Amino acid sequence: MNNEYKPALLIIDFQEDFCPPIATKDFHPPDHVSFASNHPEPHNKPFISFVTIPNPYNPDETEISRLWPVHCVQGTPGAELIPELDISRVHMVVEKGQDARVEVYSAFGAPFRNPVVKEASTGLAQSLRNAGVTDVFVVGLAMDYCVRSTAIDAVAEGFKTYVIIEATKAVDPSEEGWGKTVKELESAGVNLVGLAGEELAKRAG
Repeated sequence: MNNEYKPALLIIDFQEDFCPPIATKDFHPPDHVSFASNHPEPHNKPFISFVTIPNPYNPDETEISRLWPVHCVQGTPGAELIPELDISRVHMVVEKGQDARVEVYSAFGAPFRNPVVKEASTGLAQSLRNAGVTDVFVVGLAMDYCVRSTAIDAVAEGFKTYVIIEATKAVDPSEEGWGKTVKELESAGVNLVGLAGEELAKRAG
């Protein structure tokens, strides 16, 4: 029986534009498809408007995505990780969302599977496997978008996955919005745990 336990902490998008272990960064080009300003009126309202994004290699595979204000543009201060994060303890920084054609919430890559958009893949899954990681703990921003997508993809990649509920916040913090995300995570096999839980007290062997 293999009792090996090697956890990894995925810190999602602790960046200047989002804030009044392994870290990820939104790292967009200025013409990114998720920016409301890159779409014509009247359907270009940040937080309100949605857009249908096709797989660049298969227009029949699509994702509906919310439009956002311009954020985390490559080479700008807003794309930098916050100074409160001790980078000296981060083993790897994953820069996601660099392909202007697709929205990438997950630290593992774009949501498209038929075929996979290789230009949007981050290589995170293989890096974790190469490091012998067995369990993934996800924290950061935002619970209902990038944290959610990263955690669900982590399960799909074969990792036992946890979201630490005190260490994330949602774009929609309402009881309905939070509850919907919790149900989606639990249905996908993600474990929601608290800081005082026994899962965080477990030590790698």
